[in-house]
Amino acid sequence: MSTIAATAHRSAITTKQRVGLVLCGLYSLASVPSVLESPPDGEEGPPMAILVVGSILGLIGLVATVMAWRGNRVALRVAAGAIIIVTLTGLPAFFVDVPMFIKAFVGVSVVLTVVAVVLMFSTDRRPASITD
Repeated sequence: MSTIAATAHRSAITTKQRVGLVLCGLYSLASVPSVLESPPDGEEGPPMAILVVGSILGLIGLVATVMAWRGNRVALRVAAGAIIIVTLTGLPAFFVDVPMFIKAFVGVSVVLTVVAVVLMFSTDRRPASITD
């Protein structure tokens, strides 16, 4: 009888992926204290549940970013998923009456997420080998 051990696939991380991971880590780090930024009484703002989810996903994204930096491909996907979901929780700001700077901030976070995910999943381009 043979036993196959399940191991996480580790591979070399390219420079583009490292830049994407740095962006992901910074974005996740910025999401961690969101639960502490609840709006004061009498002011409108995001629901407390969204702030808690943002903080939890920020922690998950931060841990996954560190693991992905070390070469864990599954953690790379988890980190990308975490920042995508955090960004999705901010999208309702485009559809409610909030100050323009908040809409601009959400727009920048969408662009940052897209850039980070594209860089995180970019591969090293190698020329195709030609065999005669």
